[in-house]
Amino acid sequence: MIFWLIAAAGAALVSLVLLRALWRGAHAPVPARTEHDLQVYRDQLAEVEREVAREVLSEADAARVRTEISRRILAADTSRADAVQPGAGPSKLVMGVIALAMIGGSLALYLQLGAPGYGDLALKDRIAFAQELRENRPTQAAAQAGLPPTPGLADLSPEYAALLKQLRETVAKRPDDIQGQTLLAQNEARVGNFVAAATAQSAVVRIKGAEASVEDVAGYAELLVLAAGGYVSPEAEAVLRAVLARDVENGTARYYWGLMLVQTGRPDQAFKMWDGLLRRGPEDAPWIEPILAQIEPIAEMAGVDYTVPEIGVGALRGPSADDIEAAQDMTPAQRMEMIGSMVDGLSERLATQGGPVEDWSRLISSLGVLGQTDRAQAIYDNALEVFAGDPSALDEIFRAGERASLAQ
Repeated sequence: MIFWLIAAAGAALVSLVLLRALWRGAHAPVPARTEHDLQVYRDQLAEVEREVAREVLSEADAARVRTEISRRILAADTSRADAVQPGAGPSKLVMGVIALAMIGGSLALYLQLGAPGYGDLALKDRIAFAQELRENRPTQAAAQAGLPPTPGLADLSPEYAALLKQLRETVAKRPDDIQGQTLLAQNEARVGNFVAAATAQSAVVRIKGAEASVEDVAGYAELLVLAAGGYVSPEAEAVLRAVLARDVENGTARYYWGLMLVQTGRPDQAFKMWDGLLRRGPEDAPWIEPILAQIEPIAEMAGVDYTVPEIGVGALRGPSADDIEAAQDMTPAQRMEMIGSMVDGLSERLATQGGPVEDWSRLISSLGVLGQTDRAQAIYDNALEVFAGDPSALDEIFRAGERASLAQ
């Protein structure tokens, strides 16, 4: 209520000032044309005196000219008057309409462009609020409990339902059977029972232990998100973090990490991550379509005037089939030279055109592998400047620096 009172008082004050200027302007004296004529005559008198001083004009001629100019001055001064026309100012009704239009127009603009009901939050406060939202969001169990019941077997064909029921019973008797758990996770996901699929995939990761692949863990994270109805819970975040610790380029994990950022009030960071995935491609990657469906409103929330880029334009060019075939006959030194040329191409593109954080991270890591530590350090320091203020991008740059054994 205080906001509306202040806004109304401000609008009324501005309207009053503008209307007062309009009223005074309509009744202000308007200099007549004679004022201009008088000034011209005065200038002519001054010019006569200068001519006499230079002895260009005789005193007798000057006297006649002064007399004529003085006569004209007297005539003009007699007819001088203020050019005010009574009744030329706006009526009270017109001024009232103008005031209502200004105040009403201001209100309409605010309702369209503003956010009625929201308090004013500084950037620091918004970041703190997002962090609090992230730390206190619901758990996986709470999210699953709020969803409709999982589908049963009634809608399946009798044969498939019988096979799935038998698979469930078999896995329940042999919980450490890796093949059974894998099949159960796949089939439960196929019928939309994502809670059971996530449980089975969790068992797959547990059984494999250290031998579990990045894809296994990323698949578990994805099933947790699907089991929660698209919500990225703290438990799913922990699994995604484990995936990114092993493979910072993993597209599935980066997509769902961006989704978590959107859900916790950081669309700015999510936009940069998803934009990087689009630029990296490829076009048939499973995360491209959902990103395209969401990134434009996310960009608007992030305050970015965005045009969807060409998919895959920012990707590091890998060796083609011809490159691989040619590399089979290369010596180790020749193969390193070929890799070096690709790295040089990426380095040149980043220096001239820029690119997403994924390319910077890849370049730093690649230079570390090639043993070009000084060059990697220089690019690392440059990347810290480019992505200053973007915590998620800086985290990725830090990890690339660690992989390249750089000073941080």
